[in-house]
Amino acid sequence: MVVLDNGGGFCKAGMAGQLEPTAVVPNCLARPRSSKKWLVGDQLQECDEIQAIALRRPVDRGYLISPETEREIWERIFKIHLKINPSDCGLMLVDPLFHLPSTQRATDELVFEDFGFQSLCVGNAPVFMHAYQAHKKPTSLLARSKCSLVVDSGFSFTHAAPVFQNRVVSGAVKRINLGGKALTNYLKELVSYRAWNVMDETYIMEDVKEKLCFCSLDIVRDLTIARSVYSPGLF
Repeated sequence: MVVLDNGGGFCKAGMAGQLEPTAVVPNCLARPRSSKKWLVGDQLQECDEIQAIALRRPVDRGYLISPETEREIWERIFKIHLKINPSDCGLMLVDPLFHLPSTQRATDELVFEDFGFQSLCVGNAPVFMHAYQAHKKPTSLLARSKCSLVVDSGFSFTHAAPVFQNRVVSGAVKRINLGGKALTNYLKELVSYRAWNVMDETYIMEDVKEKLCFCSLDIVRDLTIARSVYSPGLF
């Protein structure tokens, strides 16, 4: 069975039973300024011309909005990375909570009509994470109480989801539209205001964020360090 976590920023795919995904590729198409050809998924990571590169994403706010774009990305994952024939496999798909019926129908058409998978199992990240932690530590409080609170912060949004007996308590789920994309946009604004205009350099700023930014465990200390190394001549 193929396992596919179809996130807004990256697609993570592999076969059931593996400890790590076989493929982790950007969930987007990209086109350099000097080319009319769109790069698919991980082809973007091999491109040398990344300045002002145009991105086309099939997922917005966690929901599928462009099945045609998604089809190209999935096709590359299944053929090039996993090297499988979908008609010989089932698919386990990780979807966001509160999936809209219209986007679910589009996903079903992709799975069965375009790729011809034998079966489809749809789940969500909080339940899978709870089940994984309970299996990993069967004597832990989480496993014995059969409940947990999972905070899922992704590319487009953040969910705080209580899980009880392997099911999400839907009425208690809280969502905020804050994720990695919003942080990248904020970083672009900060750099554009202080130095040079990078509002069109989404791919570059995402790379900067992933390599240099971190979650502070001591805000006062880190701000003090930042001020001590700050040089007015740099900005």
